[in-house]
Amino acid sequence: MRSWMSARNLNAAYSQPKMRRRYEVWFLRFGLADGSGAWWIRYLLLNLGRGGCDSTPRGMPVQVWATWFPRGGTPQSFVQGFRAEGLSLSKRGASPLRLVHGENRIGDDFCQGMLTVEGHYLRWDLRYRSTFSGALSDRGRTGFSRTPHSDATFSGEIIFDGRTFRGDPLGYGLQGHNSGRRYRHMWTWTHAIFLDEDGPGLSSFEALEYEMALGMRYRRAALWLAREVHLFEKFENMRRDAENLTWAFECTNKRKGLRLQATVEGGGPSCHRLPYVKTDCSGTFEVANNSLARATFVLSRPGLSSIEVSTEGAAVIEMAGA
Repeated sequence: MRSWMSARNLNAAYSQPKMRRRYEVWFLRFGLADGSGAWWIRYLLLNLGRGGCDSTPRGMPVQVWATWFPRGGTPQSFVQGFRAEGLSLSKRGASPLRLVHGENRIGDDFCQGMLTVEGHYLRWDLRYRSTFSGALSDRGRTGFSRTPHSDATFSGEIIFDGRTFRGDPLGYGLQGHNSGRRYRHMWTWTHAIFLDEDGPGLSSFEALEYEMALGMRYRRAALWLAREVHLFEKFENMRRDAENLTWAFECTNKRKGLRLQATVEGGGPSCHRLPYVKTDCSGTFEVANNSLARATFVLSRPGLSSIEVSTEGAAVIEMAGA
């Protein structure tokens, strides 16, 4: 797997059992190969040292989330919380990753789960492989946004209320790993995956923006194309619409002379809004996610014709804050 970071394990746990204020999440988003929808699965640790925030599922110290985004339909989300007792977690920085709580577990290249929520039954057994990994932000104790599998191909099966999704490949997307002492007050994040222009294989694009001190913004993007990574840190002509879940911008890589125009649209029936619990336990805030988003990218390169790629449902966009 190629990375623009060091070779350390991007999935390695940061949380420790005595940490009283810390969230850490390993997540998967992938669109099904048959185009029928997308899945979003999260394994979340919250304030292990204080037992989470409260006794509701979204405040428990160990949580498993699963959201089904049916094409043309309304997303269905399920969250089940568990006490910290029974959690088996690999040590900080250790490889391979091991997170196990009963039937729910995740490692470096696989995950399994079982949820029974409000009469619904979900079970999954998935594996994933990729050729590209990295991190858009990595600030240690403050927080990080890492992507151990950016151009991921998923295989295995999901059973949801008697319906079975099974395949090899089952779908395409990413597996990510985020952590921090607190959630950012504002962030925008997107990831898209698409077939390479020159034949079989996958390419991916990921971009992140969040607030910093003194009104500043952190922004970074990475494009994995034709087995080469291109990083973008200068953003211009930005348009962010939280109500309609739309993000449009231009970003440049001056060293390579590259300019990328991106438009990601996440409005419509697949837009899903969920409450996240703050790590100081003072309440919740809303996060919007569409895992069947539309995206268009235009890459301009010196001396070469521009590349334009559009995806319908092969992107995810997420926003929090104004």
